[in-house]
Amino acid sequence: MTDFIRITRGDNPYGREVQGKANEPITVAALLDRSRALLGVRDLNYSLEAIYDRLEHNAPRIAIIGGSPDHPAHIMDVETTARAAIRIWQNGGVPFAFSTPVLCDGTAQSNVGMSYSLESRNAMTTMIVNQMEAQSYHGAFVIQGCDKQPLAAVAALAALDVTRRARGDAPVFATFAPAHVLKGGTFPDDLRADIEAAAQKAEAANHQELADDIRDNLDYVLQCTTNTQFQGIFTRAVAAGILTHDEHKAFEKRLAVNTCDSKGGICAFNGTGNSSRHVVSALGLVHPALELLTDPPNQEQINQAVDALFAICNLPEYSVSELVKANIENCVRIHSTTGGSTNLMMHIVSAFIHAGLDFSIWDYDRIRRSTAIPDLFNYSLTQSRTIFELAQQCCSGQIRGMETVMYELTRNNVPMKLTAATVTGTTWQTRLADTSNLSADGIQDNPIILSTPRRAFSGVDVLTSNFFDSAVVKISGMPDAQLNEFDTKLAVVLYFENEDDANRSLLDDGYLDSVKFNLNITHEDLLRIYEHNSGQKADARINAFTREELFDHLLHERLIKFAIVISGQGPEAYGMPEMFTPMQHINANRHLKKLAMLLTDGRYSGVSYGAAIGHVTPEAKRGGTILYLQTGDLIQSNLRARRFVLLDRQALRANGSVIENTADLATERKELGEERLRRINTRLQAVVPTNRMRDVTDASRGVVPNSVAECAHEPFADFATRNLAMAGD
Repeated sequence: MTDFIRITRGDNPYGREVQGKANEPITVAALLDRSRALLGVRDLNYSLEAIYDRLEHNAPRIAIIGGSPDHPAHIMDVETTARAAIRIWQNGGVPFAFSTPVLCDGTAQSNVGMSYSLESRNAMTTMIVNQMEAQSYHGAFVIQGCDKQPLAAVAALAALDVTRRARGDAPVFATFAPAHVLKGGTFPDDLRADIEAAAQKAEAANHQELADDIRDNLDYVLQCTTNTQFQGIFTRAVAAGILTHDEHKAFEKRLAVNTCDSKGGICAFNGTGNSSRHVVSALGLVHPALELLTDPPNQEQINQAVDALFAICNLPEYSVSELVKANIENCVRIHSTTGGSTNLMMHIVSAFIHAGLDFSIWDYDRIRRSTAIPDLFNYSLTQSRTIFELAQQCCSGQIRGMETVMYELTRNNVPMKLTAATVTGTTWQTRLADTSNLSADGIQDNPIILSTPRRAFSGVDVLTSNFFDSAVVKISGMPDAQLNEFDTKLAVVLYFENEDDANRSLLDDGYLDSVKFNLNITHEDLLRIYEHNSGQKADARINAFTREELFDHLLHERLIKFAIVISGQGPEAYGMPEMFTPMQHINANRHLKKLAMLLTDGRYSGVSYGAAIGHVTPEAKRGGTILYLQTGDLIQSNLRARRFVLLDRQALRANGSVIENTADLATERKELGEERLRRINTRLQAVVPTNRMRDVTDASRGVVPNSVAECAHEPFADFATRNLAMAGD
């Protein structure tokens, strides 16, 4: 047999067993039959005998891995699968196809489905490994969607590669084909006019801030996330008598049906889906022909990726785990400069652990902080600088996606691992040697990738505290003005045991009035907050204020800050749902977003921005101090110093001293903690037992199964010493 390439390493079960050769040829033929019919291909020759021969003689068996068509990113998978199957056969391989369920985080927001979201990442990883092993596939063509699917697939294929190589089998090779970018919706003129009329009605009724919030939201590209922002604003408008319930629902309907393009894709905001696109590309796993598209890939584009895959299928240095490990620095730095999703702080860690490295967010942090990483991503949902526009710029040949990002990072003296291999069969150095259309300066109108940084820092910061071990905040999602609003300031804790309670309060425009009368917040507390946050001693006028008058004054002058704490949202407590909705309610309220940060042991959507602190470890269910906080506690948010401090209130009241609380809250508030744990355990009953997150690491170590973490034997520090050039190539 000479008409196809062969895998030269490891065992070939199809050569020594008979049932696979009896069962699988009909599945391959059916896939090729459907592909020919769908695409109108005539000159494709195959037979059951030819398929048998390829299986017998170890031709590359390549799984085309898609997602479920109930996710917008995967509704065009059928066509992409057909094109990939045809090219795999033409190259002498054997194409197979399977899909995994892919949970849409947008659809799951603010309902119990969010408790299954993170678990679905681990489930997809398991399913991919199961199918690849059971059917003995050598490699994969992954149709990359969004949410948890991209890094779930990376983790699965990396772990499989490590195990197969350890047992002497052939390395696992793969290429990723990200779904095209979904074009954002537009507001029809009549809908825009009707929403403006609602703003005018709010204005006439002396609800100026509500009117301003409505108009602000009209500046956004219409996405599913914009619908959530409007939902919060319209709920407030109903409460204020500006809209009726029926008018609110009519607006919801008109917005929804104008949101998504019919051919689907990954939403245009720079959330977890597109951050995953950047990161998987940075890991060297995406062929540039498929990286950033505005339409599903055509045959020529898929051919380039499949042809390159066949060129590396027998080269161990291009296996999945090797590409992942070789590109660790590139991944961290591109994730940082593009202002990446906080979700990916767990997913990146998970991928590295699955690749066999003992890795945590602290290793991520050391790479990120070994050199300054500037903000080179001028993304904006209000100024038509979305990932769709970026894809347009790439498709028109003006720039080259992550190759342009890497090039501009090197021009800004950020050391990149240019000798790292990629799925093209070449290194980054070779790819960047062709400088045509490589510079970001090629875009004069509406640039998204920049050559001159917006500011000197970007990315996700890892935080420490005297009341948690680790947490993260997307510092790239906080403009300097907002950083200044909160940095070093004292904040009052407003405690919620779950997201539902927080959402109800955050949509109540009278909520802060109720806080004013909470007796846990004393007059002395307010005086010390005034003095610290204003930087001046309270004079006679301030001292003469009653407690309620002082609270109102601090609110009016934005001198009081609040830490909205939502606990009981960690992996074990409730599956670690995203706190996107409460954060959107804060951001869609021009008054509240200057006063409140949100702190949680849950996660955030990749599109979340602002003072959103998440992934707190230890989580409440594991006895973390976040379980014992209560409304009225005081913290200092040192964002630039990356440390939060729970304060000693007695010292603050006595002489204004800002010192750490060293008390054992678990002992002092033992009964409170026990009662909250009972409610956490009761609430967990809403999640089906098969899908609860047990026996997993915490957020700082990727929330991966303990069995996976235990097999990650190689300390990252040892690997870095041997393999990584922390100062660059």
